[in-house]
Amino acid sequence: MNAEQLYEMLKKVQEPKGYYFSDDTERVGDLMEALLVNKERYGYMVCPCRLSSGNREKDRDIICPCVYRTEDVAEYGSCYCNLYVSKDWIEGKIPREYVPERRPVEKMFS
Repeated sequence: MNAEQLYEMLKKVQEPKGYYFSDDTERVGDLMEALLVNKERYGYMVCPCRLSSGNREKDRDIICPCVYRTEDVAEYGSCYCNLYVSKDWIEGKIPREYVPERRPVEKMFS
């Protein structure tokens, strides 16, 4: 699978749920590539914006789409990586703010 195929597959699954890809196509393309690299490296598509432990169980919360996405998009209109965004975010109805890291520090360094 290449980045374009991954994009199309995820788009079909996520848009009906109300999650859209950012309109920053270059960033989205880079993130698709990074997800594929992580899948090859770790065996699962761990968030490319976070440090993976390489242990699937420890990384369960940051396997894309991460468990923090729902809350991030609800509050900020975007996930931490700016990969998944809301319709309001794309349409410019809400400000594009920095999305703080929700992942607990102890999970980052365990």
